[in-house]
Amino acid sequence: MKDLSRRIRNIPDFPKKGILFRDITPLLQDSESFREAVHILSDKYRNEEIDLVVSAEARGFILGACLAYKLGVGFVPVRKPGKLPYEVEKATYELEYGEDALEMHRDAVREGDRVLVFDDLLATGGTARAICQLVEKPGGKVAGICFLIELTSLKGREKIKDYPVFSLIKY
Repeated sequence: MKDLSRRIRNIPDFPKKGILFRDITPLLQDSESFREAVHILSDKYRNEEIDLVVSAEARGFILGACLAYKLGVGFVPVRKPGKLPYEVEKATYELEYGEDALEMHRDAVREGDRVLVFDDLLATGGTARAICQLVEKPGGKVAGICFLIELTSLKGREKIKDYPVFSLIKY
């Protein structure tokens, strides 16, 4: 396995002072690394009877959609408020540097759907927890939560400890 962490670029003080941003664009630009990341993630969940992959914008869409495609399942986008054109459910959450909200179409997840939640980064766990709330409100079941990157020092797993969690790269 290629060391995918070598393809993550560190950008200090983004989006604000004191934050070390983990930029995944070099990984996405490298065809071998991109392919390997999608391959590893899809292999992990190939036998989990997943119905949908649900991902938050914007970077989560990139690998989340690829993951859904490889698993042969549907993809559900979760977006910032006001970006989806149909009736939505909303969940608020705290970031490592503030507060935000996410929305999902009300009819995107049905009762009994087994959902894989994907995001590019696990930091404080707020985003993933909000997505799980959106999935579970209509009766969906979170079959797992996976991330490309986990920042272990921020202890985001504590907010999502009731779910199976997998991270490909840990810092």
